[in-house]
Amino acid sequence: MLALLASVAPVHAKTNPSDLAAYVRARAADADGKAAMASSGYANALEAAPGDAVIALRAYRAAITAGDFVVLNRARMVLERANLAPADAALLALAEAVRDNDTAATQKAIDRIKTGPLDFLAPAFRAWAAMADPAAALTALDSVGTNPIERRYAQESRALLLLAAGKVDQGADLVRVMLGADRGSIDLRIAAAQILADSGRSDVSDGLFAGPDKSLLAVRQSIGKGRRATTAIGISYVLGRLSADLNDGQSGRLLIVMVRAALRLDPQNDRARLVLAEALAADDNPTMALAALDEIPASSPLKEIAAQRRIALLERGGNAAAALAAAARIAEKPDAAAVDIRRYADLLALGEQYDAAATAYRRSIDRDPKAADWVGYLQLGSALDRAGRWQKARPMLEKSVALAPDQPVALNYLGYGLLENGGDPATARKLLERASSLRPQDLSILDSLAWAYFQQGDVVRALPLLELAAKGEPANSTISEHLGDAYWHLGRRYEARYAWRAASVVADSADVERLAGKIANGPQAR
Repeated sequence: MLALLASVAPVHAKTNPSDLAAYVRARAADADGKAAMASSGYANALEAAPGDAVIALRAYRAAITAGDFVVLNRARMVLERANLAPADAALLALAEAVRDNDTAATQKAIDRIKTGPLDFLAPAFRAWAAMADPAAALTALDSVGTNPIERRYAQESRALLLLAAGKVDQGADLVRVMLGADRGSIDLRIAAAQILADSGRSDVSDGLFAGPDKSLLAVRQSIGKGRRATTAIGISYVLGRLSADLNDGQSGRLLIVMVRAALRLDPQNDRARLVLAEALAADDNPTMALAALDEIPASSPLKEIAAQRRIALLERGGNAAAALAAAARIAEKPDAAAVDIRRYADLLALGEQYDAAATAYRRSIDRDPKAADWVGYLQLGSALDRAGRWQKARPMLEKSVALAPDQPVALNYLGYGLLENGGDPATARKLLERASSLRPQDLSILDSLAWAYFQQGDVVRALPLLELAAKGEPANSTISEHLGDAYWHLGRRYEARYAWRAASVVADSADVERLAGKIANGPQAR
């Protein structure tokens, strides 16, 4: 490995053993996903070879992930002098220029952005750069074309700039119009409310959070005294909005550059920090992702979303105990929302703590009975069933079906549960026939229907359905076991044992011994 890394070292490093060692250590750390260590190593190598574009490019990439702006800016300037800077470097140049209050450098950076893939942001950037002159700022937005994305960010900027200029009625009206088209735009609400609160117009900002949604009330209460709008905050807002819109759970350098630039301009841009956490997690940097979430303070309007994301990242990273503990802290609050309690119940169920999960699902339903849907009752019934409490599970499953009579999953669960727990076979069969008609390609439902036919003695009708299901899902132990039972009933002993052996290969450990008994002696008499 070290020999391979050395073979691709920059020319200067090859002539200096200590420089080569620094470069190799940085490459090794980079390969291991240790961004901070790699950034530091490349910085040392770049110190020894200040004009080396190869080292600069690697330092640039590592520093973006690490958020090391000292190294990032040094590497960026080397690449810019060599005309090798990536297009996204213009965003970082813009952030530094705004921070330095350098008007000429700011306009130069926006001109560069105008020639790249984010050209549609240029009008909004120019407007925020000119906000000291409200008329000039609003005029900058008049150049917006017909691109709907460009118009959206420009209109949001116009609304916020109007509020910042003291034109409260105009700005608030425009905010309301935009919220009417996008009721879920919590970021625009927060930004507008902060400007209004700072100018002493909380009476107007409170109206932006009107409605029955309790989460909006919590956000409104966290606005506090607000924040005065600045060029840095405005440009950071636009970058944070775009990064949130582009965030699809996939890693991408441009996304990380955008949120790094947004946070460089406004460290309190918690939307950008949320996106940063997800981007770092997608880039296989879970520790850095969690650290990004930890930087969102308890006073943030987005603190609840941050807590939810933390649970999701812990679960995705395989730290089930920590995810469960974090979910419990939220769910056990006296004012916990139904969705938070349900999330906790989901994690309990994943951990096979079914009694506790059932209790939590019940709490989530009781917290907001009017909002309880068929999924909630299905989850409650499933948890009770898995806890061995079928008699309590059945009415919950029946409630689920009553709420959603055309949902195949609910129909299948209740129908199969009746078969397995001594319920009426005719009722079970009717439910399963309905489920299969709604979702004919679902092989698990097909298996349930076939099992209903088998239990009513119609083995000839059941067999082809079981064969089809087993062919489509060979790793499903339940289907393979049912197929073996059907073969045995028809006297096809060899094929029955073959199907049971296939089932035992993928079965849970608790079922392996029972399947071994079938293979040896056949099924027990029912």
